[in-house]
Amino acid sequence: MSTKWLHWAQRIQSLSQAGLAFSKNVYDLERFEELREISVEIINEHTNLEMQKIKDLFANDAGYQTPKLDIRGAVFKDGKILMVHENIDNRWSLPGGFCDIGLSPAENIVKEIKEESGFDAVPVKLLAVLDMNKHPHSPQPYHYYKIFIQCDIIGGNAENGVETKGVDFYKETNLPKLSESRNTKSQIEMLFEFLNDPNKETVFD
Repeated sequence: MSTKWLHWAQRIQSLSQAGLAFSKNVYDLERFEELREISVEIINEHTNLEMQKIKDLFANDAGYQTPKLDIRGAVFKDGKILMVHENIDNRWSLPGGFCDIGLSPAENIVKEIKEESGFDAVPVKLLAVLDMNKHPHSPQPYHYYKIFIQCDIIGGNAENGVETKGVDFYKETNLPKLSESRNTKSQIEMLFEFLNDPNKETVFD
C-alpha cells in the first residue's frame, strides 16, 4: 500500500513546526497551527491511533524539526549476530534505540547493548548511516536516520532488559521474525557483509 499520505503528513508537520518556531506574525502562527492540526488528521485518517495520542507522539516538538536518530549495534560471535526479543511487538531486533541527549553515538550504543542484552561492549567501527525512508521499514510518523555501529563484547552475560524478553545470536540464514520498524532483513544482510569483509567501507544513503 502506498505511504505517500505519511510523507505528506510528515512534510506538513515539519513545515508547520518551522513556521511556529520562527514566525512572529500572530495570523501566520494561527495558519501554521492549523497546518499542524491537518497533519495530525491525516495520520488519524490512515491509522487506528487516537487523535490525542497522535498529537502527543507526532506533533509535540518545538523548534526546527530535524530527523531523529536511531542507533543499532552489530555484535558478532561465532559467525552469528546478536539480537534481542522486543516486548512491544514480540519480534527481534538489533539492540539499540533513540539516541539520548548528552551521550555520543558510541556512548549511546554501549548503553543500549548493556540495557537490552546484558553484555558489556566497546564500539569498533561505524558501519552505516541510513535514511529510513529509503528502506522497507513499516510506516513511522517520524523521519529517522539509522546509525549502525559494530561492537565487540568485552564482558557481561546475556540478560533480558526492561524492554526485552530474550537475547540470542542468529545466523544470516536463520534470522527470527524481525521487528521491521527497527531493522530490515536487507539491513542485517548488509551488516553480515562487514563480517565477511572487514575492509568494506562505511555505507550511507
